[in-house]
Amino acid sequence: MAITTEPAAPTTETPPTPETPPRPQAAADEPQAPKEPQAAAKDGWQLNSPLVLTMVLLLVVLAQGPIRTALSAPVMQSWMTVFVAVVVQALPFLVLGVLLSAAIAVFVPATWFTRALPDNPVLAVPVAGMAGAILPGCECASVPVAGALVRRGVTPAAAIAFLLSAPAINPIVLTATAVAFPRNPEMVLARFAGSLLVACVMGWLWTRMGRTDWLKLPAHEPHAGETKGAAFWGSVRHDVMQAGGFLVLGAMSAATLKAVAPASWLRTAADNPVVAILALSILAVLLSICSEADAFVAASLTQFSLTAKLAFLVVGPMIDLKLFAMQAGTFGRGFALRFAPATFVLAIAGAVVTSAVLL
Repeated sequence: MAITTEPAAPTTETPPTPETPPRPQAAADEPQAPKEPQAAAKDGWQLNSPLVLTMVLLLVVLAQGPIRTALSAPVMQSWMTVFVAVVVQALPFLVLGVLLSAAIAVFVPATWFTRALPDNPVLAVPVAGMAGAILPGCECASVPVAGALVRRGVTPAAAIAFLLSAPAINPIVLTATAVAFPRNPEMVLARFAGSLLVACVMGWLWTRMGRTDWLKLPAHEPHAGETKGAAFWGSVRHDVMQAGGFLVLGAMSAATLKAVAPASWLRTAADNPVVAILALSILAVLLSICSEADAFVAASLTQFSLTAKLAFLVVGPMIDLKLFAMQAGTFGRGFALRFAPATFVLAIAGAVVTSAVLL
């Protein structure tokens, strides 16, 4: 009888074996399997550029009757004339400027600047400012280039002078200004002198009041790890899409201002010199037009004086909405919050002083 009691003991030990399995986890994991087709279906309906373009073209085809009726109105014809004129005139300069700025950002080594600039920051500021005339680049490219200069040992004051001068006094921008103002060639010299003056003053102010802890630079450069060819075309594609979009918005705004805004409002703003300068300066910040194209927008604002147009041309390449975002992303928000207001005020003052001397 004792033998019969011994087999009963193993039977009591067998129940613990079911505790080993990870069956509850497997059962818990099973409901997650159906999520894969749902995610795939969700990704399949995700919007992308070709789909959006197709939908827009389809809407245009379906609504071509009302669109033709709207475009036949005199106001819309005037709007289209100004819009097309600004875009067609500015687009070649914009593309050329983007190509050159991408080539400078990719193929010109930043060590070249450290060798070319004087060791004294006070002397390095005007030299770096004049380098903007030799090495052209739009404002979209000047921000990362200035960040690379500071990261590689260039004094921040010189990098700031280059950051502000390069988009405003390079040969492409000055040529576009001459084309946009054929009857006022003095605008070219005034834009060059006013922009260089503001760039140097901002650089010198940094040598006196600037602090290195205001600058927060990224640990790596844009397009790091890519070949030079890939980095060049990547920069070109990015800048063309960004600058081209702002050009279209600027042309649309200028055309709307010309066609829709009452002439009495524009005359009232233009007749008051202070209001005219402030209005076009704020407009330059809001429109955020690329410097290769802003001269054509300024020239289309015929109601305003040359001084107000010069303020538009000096302020725009130095501080606008997209530049503030780029400067905050590259150098830190603390830097941008201090840099933007000071640049705006000095740009207006520099335009007024330059206009009083040259215009």
